[in-house]
Formats: sequence, structure tokens, C-alpha cells
Amino acid sequence: MNSIKNVPARVLSRRPGHSLEAEREQFDKTQAISISKAINTQEAPVKEKHARRIILGTHHEKGAFTFWSYAIGLPLPSSSILSWKFCHVLHKVLRDGHPNVLHDCQRYRSNIREIGDLWGHLHDRYGQLVNVYTKLLLTKISFHLKHPQFPAGLEVTDEVLEKAAGTDVNNIFQLTVEMFDYMDCELKLSESVFRQLNTAIAVSQMSSGQCRLAPLIQVIQDCSHLYHYTVKLLFKLHSCLPADTLQGHRDRFHEQFHSLRNFFRRASDMLYFKRLIQIPRLPEGPPNFLRASALAEHIKPVVVIPEEAPEDEEPENLIEISTGPPAGEPVVSPLPSPCPPVLQLQHEANGSVGWPALPLPTARPGGHRDLQIESLKREVEMLRSELEKIKLEAQRYIAQLKSQVNALEGELEEQRKQKQKALVDNEQLRHELAQLRAAQLEGERSQGLREEAERKASATEARYNKLKEKHSELVHVHAELLRKNADTAKQLTVTQQSQEEVARVKEQLAFQVEQVKRESELKLEEKSDQLEKLKRELEAKAGELARAQEALSHTEQSKSELSSRLDTLSAEKDALSGAVRQREADLLAAQSLVRETEAALSREQQRSSQEQGELQGRLAERESQEQGLRQRLLDEQFAVLRGAAAEAAGILQDAVSKLDDPLHLRCTSSPDYLVSRAQEALDAVSTLEEGHAQYLTSLADASALVAALTRFSHLAADTIINGGATSHLAPTDPADRLIDTCRECGARALELMGQLQDQQALRHMQASLVRTPLQGILQLGQELKPKSLDVRQEELGAVVDKEMAATSAAIEDAVRRIEDMMNQARHASSGVKLEVNERILNSCTDLMKAIRLLVTTSTSLQKEIVESGRGAATQQEFYAKNSRWTEGLISASKAVGWGATQLVEAADKVVLHTGKYEELIVCSHEIAASTAQLVAASKVKANKHSPHLSRLQECSRTVNERAANVVASTKSGQEQIEDRDTMDFSGLSLIKLKKQEMETQVRVLELEKTLEAERMRLGELRKQHYVLAGASGSPGEEVAIRPSTAPRSVTTKKPPLAQKPSVAPRQDHQLDKKDGIYPAQLVNY
Repeated sequence: MNSIKNVPARVLSRRPGHSLEAEREQFDKTQAISISKAINTQEAPVKEKHARRIILGTHHEKGAFTFWSYAIGLPLPSSSILSWKFCHVLHKVLRDGHPNVLHDCQRYRSNIREIGDLWGHLHDRYGQLVNVYTKLLLTKISFHLKHPQFPAGLEVTDEVLEKAAGTDVNNIFQLTVEMFDYMDCELKLSESVFRQLNTAIAVSQMSSGQCRLAPLIQVIQDCSHLYHYTVKLLFKLHSCLPADTLQGHRDRFHEQFHSLRNFFRRASDMLYFKRLIQIPRLPEGPPNFLRASALAEHIKPVVVIPEEAPEDEEPENLIEISTGPPAGEPVVSPLPSPCPPVLQLQHEANGSVGWPALPLPTARPGGHRDLQIESLKREVEMLRSELEKIKLEAQRYIAQLKSQVNALEGELEEQRKQKQKALVDNEQLRHELAQLRAAQLEGERSQGLREEAERKASATEARYNKLKEKHSELVHVHAELLRKNADTAKQLTVTQQSQEEVARVKEQLAFQVEQVKRESELKLEEKSDQLEKLKRELEAKAGELARAQEALSHTEQSKSELSSRLDTLSAEKDALSGAVRQREADLLAAQSLVRETEAALSREQQRSSQEQGELQGRLAERESQEQGLRQRLLDEQFAVLRGAAAEAAGILQDAVSKLDDPLHLRCTSSPDYLVSRAQEALDAVSTLEEGHAQYLTSLADASALVAALTRFSHLAADTIINGGATSHLAPTDPADRLIDTCRECGARALELMGQLQDQQALRHMQASLVRTPLQGILQLGQELKPKSLDVRQEELGAVVDKEMAATSAAIEDAVRRIEDMMNQARHASSGVKLEVNERILNSCTDLMKAIRLLVTTSTSLQKEIVESGRGAATQQEFYAKNSRWTEGLISASKAVGWGATQLVEAADKVVLHTGKYEELIVCSHEIAASTAQLVAASKVKANKHSPHLSRLQECSRTVNERAANVVASTKSGQEQIEDRDTMDFSGLSLIKLKKQEMETQVRVLELEKTLEAERMRLGELRKQHYVLAGASGSPGEEVAIRPSTAPRSVTTKKPPLAQKPSVAPRQDHQLDKKDGIYPAQLVNY
């Protein structure tokens, strides 16, 4: 226990209460003892009786001056436990002490901050907690000094909260943010404490655990009030501001809600808190602030601290019986047990610190001392019994008061719900009233608009009547004008009839009369234009209703002008009639001239007909000669075509016969070449169809058809021969199908050649007969192509770089995901599970780092191989030249990336307890095998003295070791997690033991049968895996695996290529590393 420095020595036998100085000395001594007992270096929680005396001392002196005078002398920098218990006591003093304690603590803010900073820089478990606790205390002091409406205990009514928030939205917003900060400090302290505790064991029953958990009682009390006030303020903010503005507030509240709910749940499960505090339960989800009625569903969390049984405490002041006090003075003996809070407060109001002085018998010298001691003991026992009764009554009274308080709080919550409901109903009624008022205003506005519309309608009707009268007048005037216009039209009609007569006369005249006609027509057109102009003027005048009188005057003027113009026209007509009579004489003379010309023309026509008959005879003779030459040309073209078709049929027949030739069995071809030949043959079929169409269009020109036929025959024969050669290296079923398709292609081609040789069938030739079998050959060739050759060789280099980069990215992503899983596991689990998860994830991280180093080293070795082997060629050319090695690198890189992804997925499932530990073990083996593939693929072309190769081999060994570590950590974790129940045979008889033995044997047989079936299934899966993997190899590699088909009954194996000799392949057990062959199978994923 720490001793308080500079404590003045007091004489215990002096009588307190007679002077202020003695009372002060007794108070100082009591506070010093309580502080020294409450704040010490023992790893145990602060006793409630010592903290209660310190709190009563602050109420006695109305401040914390004495507390800080002794606290400054404590050696806080020397012990983190001492600083932790100091923060705990200070927190209790702030909450339950006198209100002036806040101002006294404000003077010592720097001391509190220095203690927190000091322990925050040191790596001490309690020191880190002290650093967090001091920040909380400083935040608490600042908040309550800034908002004096909130006491340090944070217990205020809703009316005080409304008054403190005010009506300014900015003040409410700022107050909510400060409460969020306050709550963050409280939750951070609780999280720091729980992080240092191992919840898997009963740590709350140990003194070390209780020392850390004790301050969380005050944290729970503060958090319950802060949660309630935050909910109230957020509902008030949502009623004043839009929801989007408060999105940040809602997100921060949701995060604090889930942390607080988790904190309350974990604290409720601990035995230490169950006897000290009743922790409320928060709802499953946070309140919905977007719905105002949700406030009525909110229930204030109430924290209840049950009454503790009184603790026995040692007497602080002993009665000195060696010397009695003077006569007439009472002897004061303080009670050895703490008084109830009610009596303490009552006694405190009387102005004394200790217990009231009890009158005792005066000490008499001599043999009566023993009697005095006995009487004093009896009185002490009697006072103790009375004190116990008073305590029990006080406890019952306090329990009754708490029950009444709980009932009143329940009624208060019910009233609040009713009030909230009434507010919601009021808002609805207010909204309906506003709607009714708006509807009323709209009705009044509609009534005014209707009256105004009626007035406008009456004015419009009057205006319409006036316009109607005016319109009738205009109609009458217009009718008169139309009658006048009709008379003018009649006169115009007569004029037009006379013009038509003139026109008919002029048609009978010759060229000279036409000139007169054109002159008369021009004049008539001018007159008609003038008439049309008059009509337009009449219509314009008729449209001018307002100036009707003027229009009439203009019409009269136009009439007079028209009559004068008609007179002019009649005079012109007379002149024309004279001109017509004169021209008639000229016409008679012209007619006689025409008759003479017609006689000369008839004589010329007779002579021309005779010459035409002679020319037609010559033409018929020439056409017969041309027809004979054309027929001869057609016969020659068909003969050329038939000869070409016969030659093509011979070529195709020879190609088909090669399919059954035993000597042709030695010939081989690749599927790639077969596909190219088949594709060109299909193109030749299209060209043949075009040549046939041209020949049918022009039978005299068969050159295009003959050229197309020649090309088609050679390409089709080449396709058939190469199809047979390719079938020699193909598996049995595809080879048979390919041979049949080639035979069908030859038969169809020969049939087509027969159609070309027949002149009647030539016009109906169907080139599509050959297209279908050629397409079948093309499809079979595509199926026989190696799957890894789908990538063009010029793209192999880019694919290698891309796959290596993708593998590195996959490994980086795996390392990052494992780190994320480790952080999540530290938050979500604890105890043995946390230890097992960390061990497994650490081993997986080490494995990923080793694989990343291996991939990097392999990339460097690959670059070295390319630089040393490509010579003057480019990197792409080197990859294309060594395509099989490149494809091996690609396959191995894909396998490594896939294995890393699967390992991370398996580790994630194991940490989340949704997967099996066996999956993680299998993934470790698989990724080790994949890295072995990558090493094997890299070693094929590497220089054995290369430093990169030695580093790659070292990395491979490291990967194997790390994979073994993953397997070992997984197995040990599995054994550590799984419960192993010991078998208890104490209650079993001989018959029951025998029965269980038989049942166990049956179970063992079933499991062995299942195991055998699964092993067979595993063997089949591996067999199919290697079959699929073999499909990616070259056709030459498949020859060593596939048994020879029936038509190829040859004693030796065919070589992979035609130019290589035949070598019998060795079995897998005969291969060694000298051959450059490794057991790893390269697979494309």
C-alpha cells in the first residue's frame, strides 16, 4: 500500500468535534487513509467503501481540494496500476462528487494529460489503458464545463435536454457532434479493456481482470445516458433538416449503436458485472430517424445498481485506554462499519465528518477498568445491532424508492409515447387543415375566374352580333360583284370560242401561218393575263369588307376599262379575219407543191425496197454462217470442260485410292495443315459455283469454270490425302470418322465431276454436295488440334508475360486478403480460436510470400533464358520457336495463380467456421505441386550453372517448407479446436459393451467401404484429369498413349513426324531426369 507523503501526525487520543482545527485534522487524516487505500499498486479493484468516503469528503468540503492535494503527491509515473486506479477514482469523483469538483479538476488538466502521454509512449498493458482513460476524463471535463446544464452524472430530464439544445439548428448539430465524440471515448476505453482480456476463461473472477473491468461500471452508466440523449437530438435534427444532410450523423450513430450493443452484450455475460450492475439491453436494430413516429417506439435504457451487502472494514481509530480523559469529557469511539448513505448525508448536513459522539462512562482509576471495557464492548455490540437494523430499514426504503422510481419512469415513458403519438396526430391534423385551406383558396380563385369569364363572354357575344351584321352587309355586296363578274365571264367565253376557231384555222396553215398564229396567241395571252389580273383585283376588292364602297367604285372603273378593251379585241378580230383569207390563197399554192413532192417520194421508196430485199438475203446467209461458228465454239468449250472434269475425276479417284493404300500408312500430317487445306477447298467450292454461274450466263466462255475446276480438284484431293495422313496420328474414333468423311468427300466430288461431263446435267450441277463433307473434315481437324495451340504463336510471348503478371497479382491479392481476414479474426474471435486462426493465417501469409519470391525468381530466370537463347531473333520469335516450352510456362503460371486463390478461399472458410481444415490441407498440397510445375517448366531450358536457377531451387524448397508449415498448423489447430470427449465405460455392462463393440465394427466396415469407393473415385478423377491434360499435348505425344487402331496393324509405333525415325516410347517408370522429363503434368486451366 502506498503511503501519503507529508501527512501531518495527529494524536489519536485528542477529542474531535470541540474545535474546527481538530475536525479538520480528523477529516484530513480520514481522506488520506481512504485515498491511500483506494489508490495503490495492488492489482485489485478499488473498494467501494474507500471511494465512497472520498466522494463524501468532496461533498463535505464542497470541492476536491483535499483530494488533489494528496493525489498530487502520489508516485503516478512509477506504476501503471497506480495510475489506472487513480483514473478510476477520479472518474467516480467526477460522477458522484460535489459539482465544484469539475472546476477543481479543470486546474489539473495538464497533470492528467501528462500522465496519459507518459504511459502512452511506453509499451505497458496498463499504460495503454491509462492513456485512453485520461483522454476520456479530459473529454468529460471539457464537455461538462462547456454545457453546465448536464451534471457529471449525465442524468437530466427531457425538459432540461430540450432547453440545453435550444431552437437553433446549429447548436443542436454541434451538441450532437460533441456527444458523438464523448461516446467514442467511452467505447474506445471499453474496447481497449476487452481487447486485453481473454474472454475464453473466467477472467472476470480474477483480481487482475476485475481491476481492469471495475471502471467499466461508470462507462456503462455514462453510455446509457449518452445513447438516449443522442437519439432524442437526432430525431429533433431530422425534423428540422433534410435527410441527406444528416447522412453522416446517421452513419456515425449506427456504428456507435452496434459497438455499444456489443459492449453491453459482452458485459452482461460476465459474472463480475451481474452482481454489481443491471445492464440494459438495446433493441436489435437502430431507430429509424427517417420516420418521425419511430421516436414513440424508443425506450430509454435504464441502468440499475443493486444494493451491496455491507463490507467489514477495520477500525480506523482505536480507543486509547491507557489514560482516560479528564472528568466530564466524553470519550468518542467511531463505529467500525460504514454508515448507510442516507445516514451519512444526514450527518454530513450537521457539519461533522465522523460518527456522532456517543457518551461513554468516564474512566475510573483502579480495578474498575475491566468493567469499563466490558461495558463499552456491550454498548458497541448493541450499537452495531442497531446500526444493522437501521441499514436494513434503509435498504428496504431504498428498494421501495427504486421500485417507485422504475414505476414512475415506466409511466413517464408511456406519457412520452402518448405525447409523441399526439404530436404525430397533431401534425397530421395540421397538414389536413392546410390542405383544406388551400382547397378553399382554390375554390375562391375559381369563383372569381368564373365570374370574369362570364363578363368576357357577354362582351364577346355583343361583339359577335355586331360582326354578324357587318358580315351580312358584306355578303350582299359580294353577291352583286359576283353577278357582274358572271357577265364578264360570258363575254370572255365568246372571245375564247372565236380564238379556238382561229386556232383551228391556223393549224391548217403551213410554216408561214404559224408565225401569225404565234403573234395572235401572244396577244391573246396578254389579254388573258389582263383578265386574270382583273379577277385577282376583284377578289382583293371583295376581301376588303371594311372598304366596300371603294371596291364598288373600283369595280365600275374596271368594267368601263373592260368594255373598251373588248372593243379593241373585236377590231383586232376583224384584222385577223382579213389576214386569214389572205393566207388561205397561199395555202392552196403550198398544197399543190406538197402533191408533187409526195409523188417523188413514192418513187424513191420503191427503189429503196428493192435494195432492202437484196441486203436481207445477204444478212440471212451471214447469220447462218455465224450460227454454225457459234455452235462449233460451244462444242469446243464443252469438250474442254469435259476433258478438265475427266482429269479432275482421275485426280480425285487417285486421292481416294490412297486412303486404302498400305504404303500411305507411313505418311502423317498435322491437324493444322489439314484445317488449312480444308478451308482452301471450301473457298474453291465457292469459286467453282461462281465459275458455273458465269458459264451458264455465257456458254461460249468456259475458262473461269475450267480454272475453278482445276483448283478445286487439286485442293479436294490434297484435303483427302492429308485427312488420311492426319488420321494415322489421331485416336481411334476420330480417325475412323475422319476416314469416313474423306471417303464421302471423294464420292461427292466424283459425282460432281460426272455432272460436269454430262451436258444435260451440267445446268443443274449442285456444288453443295461437296461442301458438307468438306465442312465435316474441317470440324474434325479443329477437334484434333491441340487445345494449347489456340493461341497464335506470335502471341505466346505476350501471353507468357500476361500470365506471369496475373499470377503475381493473384498472389498479391491473396496476401492482402489474408491480412484482411486476420484483422477480421482479431475482432470477431478470441481465446483459442483467435490463436488458432492467427497461426493458420500467419503460415498462409508466409507461404504466399515464399510463392511470390518464387514467381519473381522464375520471371528473372525466364528472362535470362530468353536473352541467352534468342540470339539475333526477337523475344516473340523465340517464344514462337519454343512454343511447347512457352505453353508449359503459361500452364504452370495459371496453376500457381489458381492454387493461391483456392488457398485463400479455403483459409477464409476455415476462419469463418464454414469450411473444413482438410480443404486447407489439400489446397496446400495443390499449391506446392503447382509451384513444382513452374520450377520444372523453368528448369527445362535453364543453364544448370545459372545463379537464378539455384535461387529458384532454394525458393522451391522454401515453398515446400512453408506448405508443410501450413499443413502442420492446420492439423494442430484442428486438434486444438475439436473437443475430445473421454470415453466413460463405468455404467456399461458386458452385454452393452458387446453390443456397442458390434455397432462400432459395423460403422468401421461402412467407413472402410466408403473410403474404398472414394479412393476409386479419386483414381478415376485423376485418370480423367491426365486424359484431359494429354489432349493439350501434340499429336505425336498422343501416339505413345493411344493404342494402334485396327487398320494400322504394324508392329512398330509410328513416329510423331514423318521425317523422324520410329522410336518405341518408354513407360513412366523408365524415365529419369537425364531425359529432361519430370513427373509434373502441365495442365491448362
